[in-house]
Amino acid sequence: MANWTKIDQTVKRWIQEAGTNIRASFTNSLTIQTKSNPNDLVTNVDQETERFFIENIRSHFPDHRILGEEGQGDQIKSLDGVIWMIDPIDGTMNFVHQQRNFAISIGIYEDGIGQLGYIYDIVHDELYHARKGHGAWMNDTPLQKLEQVPVETAILGISATWLINNRHFDQNKLIQLAKDVRGVRSYGSAALELAYVASGRLSAYITMRNAPWDFAGGKMIVEEAGGIVSTISGEDIDMLSINPVFAAAPGLYEDILKKYLS
Repeated sequence: MANWTKIDQTVKRWIQEAGTNIRASFTNSLTIQTKSNPNDLVTNVDQETERFFIENIRSHFPDHRILGEEGQGDQIKSLDGVIWMIDPIDGTMNFVHQQRNFAISIGIYEDGIGQLGYIYDIVHDELYHARKGHGAWMNDTPLQKLEQVPVETAILGISATWLINNRHFDQNKLIQLAKDVRGVRSYGSAALELAYVASGRLSAYITMRNAPWDFAGGKMIVEEAGGIVSTISGEDIDMLSINPVFAAAPGLYEDILKKYLS
């Protein structure tokens, strides 16, 4: 049986070390490559950071499996056992162009159930973290349980990509939602936007395409803060596939799902 207290303490040390290394890279030249398209970037720092976590996991927890964005982990076909879902730098474009609004994201799941979640905003030294049944935290401060927010006072996290014609969803429904809420924000990092839902900085977050390493850590944190995370149709998220993701505070979740996403 996994010793989650030990794992939690160990991961937090690794995250701090990785964050220190990433901050140190700010003054160095980056090696930048593209993946699926010219806007899908990966740098040597992404790859080095993922390798850092993988080598440590393999050394300390050899029976655990790893699903990493940069493809250096395992070929995962099932959710059996303990699986680490890692995005070494979520928001690589922001990392390259702005050196802010990016994060390390890690979710650790056992037989498909989230046990530990971490999102580390490296620039601001804010570590959002959660353990199943123990609540959600930002650094040493517990996050308050999310309360109901009406649509008209909500702050929505959504990319402008989904407010123009696209093949994933009727943009007119989302445009109406964007008009009805108090404000709309986009940070370019799914992990940070989920962390902001958990902490109340955002009331809801919607995207049409997130991979498991994008949302694994954030899903855990939002849920431990009392929020709800699902697909945009209200179904359970497939933890091994690309999903549309909808996260929100309770009450607001039901209102948006019924009025704008159905």
